[in-house]
Amino acid sequence: MEIVLLTEFWLFRGLAFLALGIELWALVDCAQRKPASFEATFKRTKSFWLGMTAGAAGIGALTALFGAAGLFGLLQLVAIIAACVYLADVKPAVSEVQGSGPYGPW
Repeated sequence: MEIVLLTEFWLFRGLAFLALGIELWALVDCAQRKPASFEATFKRTKSFWLGMTAGAAGIGALTALFGAAGLFGLLQLVAIIAACVYLADVKPAVSEVQGSGPYGPW
């Protein structure tokens, strides 16, 4: 019984650190983008996505350090969804616009 609980603890702890890595990836990527690229693709503003990804990374850090119990577990789920929405929807659209200029990518 104790081995099962210990295995479950480390499994959830590993998943929390994996989620934190994804959230930090989204935050760093968002910080490197130009604000005009967000407006050109109609994907809200850079400030909005920077706040969302920073909040997600903050929640992810708290969950990874202190465990995913109760409310933190639910907030971690919301945080990883926000980071994944950024990476799957906003990042490709912004990347497509950011690399283009009047004479091609530059």
